[in-house]
Amino acid sequence: MAECLTYENWGEPIFDDRSDYYEVLKWAFQEYGDDIVYACSFGAEGIVLIDLIYKVNKRAKIKFLDTGLHFEETYELIEQVKDRYPSLQIEMVTPELSLEEQSELHGEKLWAQNPNLCCHLRKVIPLEKALKGSKAWISGLRRDQSPTRKTTQYINKDEKFKKIKICPLIHWTWDDILSYIHLNHLPYNPLHDEGYPSIGCAPCTRPVNHSGNLREGRWAGLNKIECGLHLEN
Repeated sequence: MAECLTYENWGEPIFDDRSDYYEVLKWAFQEYGDDIVYACSFGAEGIVLIDLIYKVNKRAKIKFLDTGLHFEETYELIEQVKDRYPSLQIEMVTPELSLEEQSELHGEKLWAQNPNLCCHLRKVIPLEKALKGSKAWISGLRRDQSPTRKTTQYINKDEKFKKIKICPLIHWTWDDILSYIHLNHLPYNPLHDEGYPSIGCAPCTRPVNHSGNLREGRWAGLNKIECGLHLEN
């Protein structure tokens, strides 16, 4: 039996074709079995990936980083997804610090004063703990989302979490995502219809204009385009 691809024995990616996204998912679950999780934000890409994953593994592990600051529409969508895919193992991962404790230690509205620290406390550390015991994780990154993601591969050596990171949708466009959702009658966050292509925490997400930058509304006015999950240390 071939040795499982891990961070320690990293080799070159084995998929290249633009249409390999489904084969990548099937390979991922065959390769890692229960040792792989999907860290889902429940944005539009997340809904597409959940539907694709469900076709491969109906008991897949889904982790949502519940910062306590998400839009109410996001929480409502999660409940809809749970109803539609009842066998999926959807877990809400929460930070060690409550918002009140965070305010006491770091001041009120840390997301406005030091957004990098806020993301680290409420997203990076929780995901690091959620990935313990796993060899790989799935992400909905797409190359057209931002300059920091344009070189993402199907299979990546994740230097931050020392795992293998699998990104099946790297070649999909925003139109591809929306078309899949509508053709398959999937539930999705209604904020997407109100100018929010990328949806994160409510205090740090704004609707965008038609500039073509899908993440323009994230941390608007700040020199920040990533929460830190996909940046090297």
